[in-house]
Amino acid sequence: MIMNHINIFRDPTRYAGWPANYGLWAWGNEVVAVFTVGTPLMGAGLHTRSRAEPFSTVQARSLDGGQNWSVENPHFPSPGGRGVSADEHMLEELTLAWAIRHKMEVLPRDCPGGINFTHPDFALMCARTGLGMGTVSWFYVSYDRARTWEGPFSLPLFGQPGIEARTDTIVNGPSDCMFFLTASCENGDEGAGVLMARTRDAGKFFTLQTWVCKTPGVMSIMPSSLRVSPRRILTAVRCHARGQSVQPSFWIDLYISDDDGQAFRCLNRPAPDTGTGGNPPMLSRLPDGRIVLVYGVRKPPYGIRARISPDDGETWGEEVFLRQDGGSRDLGYPRSVLLEEGTLVTVYYFNEQFHAERYIGATIWKP
Repeated sequence: MIMNHINIFRDPTRYAGWPANYGLWAWGNEVVAVFTVGTPLMGAGLHTRSRAEPFSTVQARSLDGGQNWSVENPHFPSPGGRGVSADEHMLEELTLAWAIRHKMEVLPRDCPGGINFTHPDFALMCARTGLGMGTVSWFYVSYDRARTWEGPFSLPLFGQPGIEARTDTIVNGPSDCMFFLTASCENGDEGAGVLMARTRDAGKFFTLQTWVCKTPGVMSIMPSSLRVSPRRILTAVRCHARGQSVQPSFWIDLYISDDDGQAFRCLNRPAPDTGTGGNPPMLSRLPDGRIVLVYGVRKPPYGIRARISPDDGETWGEEVFLRQDGGSRDLGYPRSVLLEEGTLVTVYYFNEQFHAERYIGATIWKP
């Protein structure tokens, strides 16, 4: 299996991370990735970044299937012009939550509807304040391949203490889209479970259709969802056993719906040990129908791995090692997109040495 590793954004004076919190899109061989960039600080713990410096949202574009990239200002309107979906990595006065409380422009607002989810140059990205109780979320849309963005459009709380949105949607038609979202816990923690909300009127109204998972004692966050037939949907979920002596305590579960998202059940555990801290999943479907699951691994050998299913997630093959040269567990959070010839571009954050910079890389490969 041929793999080509590419640096998308690498700067020794910057800390770049967490593409899974944002998005990755492809239109033919044009690919756009979004991530966040802050200031490095060794000794800060797992994430070697300074909380006293702001994080900014960064966008990178490739016009040749991921081989070469240019960095752009993504032009996301946000409260106070601040970077999105990184509040947990900054001091309070630098956060979006602070900006919203102080009514700094631009505030999230109700979506008027009229979204065309099937526009050929469409992209949608979810964003949020922090994690846990009080987290609010919204989304942006683009009709010009992420060159300009409209929003922020508010997502409801659906009766939950908070909604911790990362981008995970299934488009069903021009005005019909499913949003898979993480709900906060009543005790203030993150990850009470994953719910699926749906709009059928082009984004004007959303309803909570069902829970994908809500398991006592398990932190369930960061879904990745995929429609594999008119009735069957797969959702992979990052999981952690809270305060238990369960070993391993970080894994990925796969859930399935056979009734177009009316109800979900757990199908299997394709990644039973993702290492201390865990890592989110990414599901893709190849032209021949195989399902690819990609995830970061925060145990030696640190890196990026994948497993492939020939039967819509019922069974999984052996692990495929995309990267096993990581220098610490501060890596992963992958996103993947499929190019027209069946090649996958998998984007993640990475480091080869603990004391080196965290950067955004990509592996271009054909399973």
